[in-house]
Amino acid sequence: MPELPDVTLYVERLTARCAGETLERVRVSGPSLLRSVEPPLSAAEGRRVQGVRRLGKRIVFALESELFLIFHLMIAGRFRWRERGARPQRRTGLAALDFTTGTLILTEASTQKRATLHLVRGEQELARHDPGGLEVQGATPAAFRERLLAENRTLKRALTDPHILSGIGNAYSDEILHRARLSPVTLTRRLSEEELLRLHAAARDTLETWTARLREEVGDGFPDKVTAFRPEMAVHGRYREPCPDCGAPVQRIVYAANETNYCARCQTGGKLLADRALSQLLKKDWPKSLEELEARKRTP
Repeated sequence: MPELPDVTLYVERLTARCAGETLERVRVSGPSLLRSVEPPLSAAEGRRVQGVRRLGKRIVFALESELFLIFHLMIAGRFRWRERGARPQRRTGLAALDFTTGTLILTEASTQKRATLHLVRGEQELARHDPGGLEVQGATPAAFRERLLAENRTLKRALTDPHILSGIGNAYSDEILHRARLSPVTLTRRLSEEELLRLHAAARDTLETWTARLREEVGDGFPDKVTAFRPEMAVHGRYREPCPDCGAPVQRIVYAANETNYCARCQTGGKLLADRALSQLLKKDWPKSLEELEARKRTP
């Protein structure tokens, strides 16, 4: 799922291409994409784009007459910028927005079409789509602490809850926790004041670092390679690869269709966290530490 750094890049590059231009036509080909009825989608056509903004992980086109097009890309939704009048691909194309400067195509390379589009009128209706998560980069340590401790959650769940923090998902939560040297299963209310400060700094620095890195990578172009898996990441998507800081193999916890990646040596004092699938299968044979895991690997 595109997270804050990726969504920020989309907003910046779309602003450069679309702000002040006219949205001439909206072509929707994905039957499950449009989730609103009133106002009709045709009301957006012929309107000038006043700006593009981020709302959590959503991308919002602000149009004349207080109209707002709200896109949520979900897991596999991606934007492509093409020449004016370009047609979406048959299998993956969900919509095409024709501007005076070119055509923005929404794709979703998944059999489960989850991306959504809403058209609403007025700031009040737009606000209904805001999950309300705290913007970490502009938050004080005190505000971060208050939001994080409002409920007693595991750090992984707290970081990725859009009602608690804004724009953070599976990938960057792994990177934040690795930078903060904290276990993904630690409960928020068990954090010390020093750990809370460390987590706040890690969240802010990780998001700022990756946003800057993506800006440099894209330049004046358009972000066509949005992915949650990047070789420069410390732990996310790097199961069994060496941690860049200590060299220990990156571990994972698998749950449903998601997984959490972490370094046991850097984040959990060498303890291996129970994997819901394998730990239940192996039970007493599940290794409890890196040392035990390495010893079992050496056993013929």
